Amino acid sequence: MSYPVTPVPEANPGAAEASAAAGVKSLDLEVKDAYLIFNSVWQSLEAEVGLERIRFPKEVIWLNGAPGAGKGTQTEFIMQFRGLTAPPVLVSSLLQSPEARELIDSGMMVGDREVTALVIRALLRPENASGVVVDGYPRTKVQVICLKLLHEKLLLLRSTYRGTDREGQFPKPMFHIVVLFIDEAESVRRQILRGERAQQHNREVDASGVGRRIEVRATDLSRRTARNRYRTFKEVTYESLTSLREVFFYHYINAHGSIGEVQRRIEDELRYQSSLELDQRTHDVIGRIPIAQSLGVHARQDLVRRLDAYCLEEPELFAQTVAFIEDKFLPIIVTHAISGKAYINSEHPMLEDHRVLAMIIDVFSERGYHTVVDVRKYTEPARVNPETFEIELRAKKVWRFIISFPGSEIRRGS
Repeated sequence: MSYPVTPVPEANPGAAEASAAAGVKSLDLEVKDAYLIFNSVWQSLEAEVGLERIRFPKEVIWLNGAPGAGKGTQTEFIMQFRGLTAPPVLVSSLLQSPEARELIDSGMMVGDREVTALVIRALLRPENASGVVVDGYPRTKVQVICLKLLHEKLLLLRSTYRGTDREGQFPKPMFHIVVLFIDEAESVRRQILRGERAQQHNREVDASGVGRRIEVRATDLSRRTARNRYRTFKEVTYESLTSLREVFFYHYINAHGSIGEVQRRIEDELRYQSSLELDQRTHDVIGRIPIAQSLGVHARQDLVRRLDAYCLEEPELFAQTVAFIEDKFLPIIVTHAISGKAYINSEHPMLEDHRVLAMIIDVFSERGYHTVVDVRKYTEPARVNPETFEIELRAKKVWRFIISFPGSEIRRGS
């Protein structure tokens, strides 16, 4: 099956004043270039790979930052925090042609078409299925528009094949933009320091014969080229990325300070945003349950997958379970808002279904509550047998839920 190509919009600045028209015309040209590039790349991809074999990651962290901001240092931390295991896609490693290296070494950019094609193809690697970090894309206005077009294409594919046997091939795309920012003075200082350390390392390797030499970036050896690289980031990349704030998850990280300080900021920014990550139908069902202020991210991807499966495969039981939580659990939880812990016992027959118990635990986990449940069996007098005068007993099951969540602090006067 061939997928339709997105039409190219016409440039039409209208009757605005000359200066405004020039700006609109420039923007229209960038949009037109992006459509032409993306459509060309997508057509080539379909012809080369085939739509039936196209599988993009469900989650992509698009990592960018000022030169020297620590993208390489923080990539592994971001991967661990989000539960991603695939090696990151490094745009700098994708661009190995001599022409590209010459531009990179001078602090300039390579072509949008080449970069976009390489990145999109890299995303199709099987190991990236559950998610991946892409370091260094997008960096220009055209690339930003191409990223939006890719997202729109994946959403349309998801909509086209939802409810078919190919629905799993096109998961709802989840794109995060992460920008590590430092000012120009700090960027230049870090770039030059990195160059000095690399040169010192290589001198020690040469003298001792132990270890391996590392690459010394040309931009790390000159303050002028270091400043030029930073200004290219600030004037081109940073300004372009800001337009994505209203489209994707956008995380702006202050990268000044120690590695640990920056990681704490990253953790705060990337803390699980479940309300936006879930399928919309799933969110509509469980949205009545309040979101706790923090939520553990252990097995986050599996949790989201299970919840979406409940909603898609067992919608009636899932809706009944959420209504049961809202009716039987939530009033008790609200009364314990200060303590942050509620103990709830129930004998409801719904709990005999192990699927209901699993749904309850997962819904509470997604909403930010830590839940422990066990079942206790009792016997209690039921009646006296009129013939034997013996007391007959009946079995009784009680499910005990211990629900913990962030409690409220009460300020007391001194």
